[in-house]
Amino acid sequence: MSKKKPVHATNSLFSICNDQLLINGLSMGQIAKIVGQTPFYAYDKSIISASVYALKDKLPGAIKLHYAIKANPYTPLIHFMSTLVDGFDVASKGEMLQAMQTNMPTAHISFAGPGKTNDELISALASGVTVNIESENELYRIEELALKLQIEAKVAIRVNPAFELKSSGMKMTGGAKPFGIDSENVAKLIRYIDQSSLHYRGLHIFSGSQNLNPKALIEAHNNTFALALELQQQSGVVAPSINIGGGFGIPYFPGEQPLDVDTVCANLDKLCEDYQLLVTHSEIVMELGRYLVGQAGVYVSEVIDIKQSRGETFVVTNGGLHHHLANSGNFGQVIRKNYPVAVANRMLQPTEQPVSIVGPLCTPLDILANKVELPPLVVGDLIAIFQSGAYGACASPQQFLGHPVVKEILL
Repeated sequence: MSKKKPVHATNSLFSICNDQLLINGLSMGQIAKIVGQTPFYAYDKSIISASVYALKDKLPGAIKLHYAIKANPYTPLIHFMSTLVDGFDVASKGEMLQAMQTNMPTAHISFAGPGKTNDELISALASGVTVNIESENELYRIEELALKLQIEAKVAIRVNPAFELKSSGMKMTGGAKPFGIDSENVAKLIRYIDQSSLHYRGLHIFSGSQNLNPKALIEAHNNTFALALELQQQSGVVAPSINIGGGFGIPYFPGEQPLDVDTVCANLDKLCEDYQLLVTHSEIVMELGRYLVGQAGVYVSEVIDIKQSRGETFVVTNGGLHHHLANSGNFGQVIRKNYPVAVANRMLQPTEQPVSIVGPLCTPLDILANKVELPPLVVGDLIAIFQSGAYGACASPQQFLGHPVVKEILL
C-alpha cells in the first residue's frame, strides 16, 4: 500500500518541530510530564489572543465583545480572557462567581438562562450583574426579591423573536422556545420595568450557535437590529445595551470552511450606519464563546493498547467520551463525524491504513476517531484531538464509570 503524506490544514494554527506538536514551545510529551498525567487538555494563549484581536479589528468600533463563559469555564482561561474582552456572559451562579473573581467589572457581566433559582437571583442582585430575564414570572420574582432586599436590580429582557438563525448548530429562537420572552410580549414588559423600581439594562437577542453560513448570520443580524428598533419604538424606552448574540462557528469536519467573518463584519458596519440613532444611544454587544477559544485547545490521550478484530485495527487510549463528549458524537451530532486528529509525537510521518481510536469505557459510544488514516502507532503514542477548546471537559460526564478526571492547562 502506498504511503500518504499527512495533511495539517486542520491544525495549522499550532507549531510543529522535530515531528512534535507544540504549544508555547512545549511538546505534548513535555506537557504530559508538567501536568503529571494523560489525558489532558492544553490551551494555547497565543491562538486565543490572536482570535480575539483579529475579530476586534474587523468588528465595528461601536460593538463590544463579550466572552460566553459556558464555552470553556477553566478558571485560568477566564482570567486570561478578562484581559482581552469587554465583558462576560454567564449561565449559572458558579460561572458568575468565577467571572466576579477576575478583573472584569460586575457592570460588564450578564447572567442568562431559564430556571434561575431564588438563590441564584439573590446572588446576582447582590453582586450587581445584569440579569437577563427569561419569563414574566422571573421578572416578578426579581422585583419581589429586590424590594425585599432593598437592592436595585439590573435587568435586561431576553427576547425570543419570531425569526431563527438558519444553518445553526443549535437554534435558540423562532417558534415556541424555553428561552426568553416572545417578542410580541416584550414592549409591554419594558414599559412595566421602566415604571418599576427595577433598572432596565436593555435587550438580549441570542438566536443560535455554531454557524458557518455568512448569509444566515447577516440575515439574523439584519432582523435583530430591526427588532431592537421596533421594540424601542413600541415601548418608548431606550435600551442602554443590546446584546445581538453570537453564533460564529468554527470548522470541525471534512469539507467545512472557516466562516467568512469579513463579509459578516462588513454588514455589521452597514447596520451600525443604518441604525445610527439606535447605536448612538445603545451599547451593542456581541457574545461569543466557541469562536474565541475553540481552535486553541487540544485534547491529548495516550495509546494503551492496539488490537486487531476481523480485519480492522483498534487503537485503545486512556481518554474518551467521559472527557470529550462532543468529539464522541454524543453532543448534538445526528451523524457522527471525526474531529481533526493527529499523532502528536509523529506529526510529519506518512499515514498508512485506517485505524479506529476508541477509549477505555465499556460502551460502543466511546469513539475518539473512526477509521482515520494515521502514521504507524505504538503503545505510548499521544493522540491529539484538535478544535477542542470549547465544550470539552466542561460538557463531558467525567464521573461516568469512575475513571480519573481530565487535567487542563493554559500555556
